[in-house]
Amino acid sequence: MDENTRVFVISMAAELAGMHPQTLRQYDRLGLVSPGRTPGKSRRYSVRDVARLREVAQLGAQGVSLEGIRRILELEDHVRGLESRLRELESALADEMLNRPGRRVFAAGSAGEVTSMRAGTRLRRSNQVVIWRPLEPR
Repeated sequence: MDENTRVFVISMAAELAGMHPQTLRQYDRLGLVSPGRTPGKSRRYSVRDVARLREVAQLGAQGVSLEGIRRILELEDHVRGLESRLRELESALADEMLNRPGRRVFAAGSAGEVTSMRAGTRLRRSNQVVIWRPLEPR
């Protein structure tokens, strides 16, 4: 079962959340938790809705007002949306980088550092000979 599938009637959702059904109705009116509706207009709650109800109860127990809870939930939803969009963009960027042959060319420098290079170029290596001589005493 998907966590978004709306299967619980209000009495069951209230019991799972540890609340009175009237509290769930109030939260629905305030927009804190918006359950689905059947064709007969009965409320149906999902597992995600029940988890949200528990979060509302926890915030309320910490002294946060209903308006504060509404704003916190709104911001959390916004952050989740932004994180989802970020994952989509990261995936698209990774796909793009993989589909561009020759875009990711690296070489190791003489000191072990990683050097990014343009495709089709070669790293110039120094072929100079260095002779070490100890300093003469004065």
